[in-house]
Amino acid sequence: MAEKKKTTVGTLGRVFITSTFNNTLVTITNAKGDVVAWGSSGSAGFKGTRKSTPYAASSAAEVAVKKAVEKGLKTVDVYVKGPGAGRDAALRAIKNGGLSILSIADITPIPHNGARAKKKRRI
Repeated sequence: MAEKKKTTVGTLGRVFITSTFNNTLVTITNAKGDVVAWGSSGSAGFKGTRKSTPYAASSAAEVAVKKAVEKGLKTVDVYVKGPGAGRDAALRAIKNGGLSILSIADITPIPHNGARAKKKRRI
């Protein structure tokens, strides 16, 4: 099996929070874009409908932040995506976890009229 390559972690990084209706994913990268740490509501031990709660999102963020701080990360830019309940809770957990937040950006994809809608249902 190939050995893991060590990623260099500076003091500046990025946090990507993807919050869906069913789960919350927190990915922390260095300035170059290499993943330093990650966490999800599922990996934090929540199952089923409890995964989509704000508490589960904050637990996922805490786990990821703890790993990143151990590797030497100090300041982050935060990018939030998705409509889920865990957005604000994950942000709070990042702030309380010891990382200082430089900026917060919402990168939720919004369709500029999107794909064609399905045909109307006839009964």
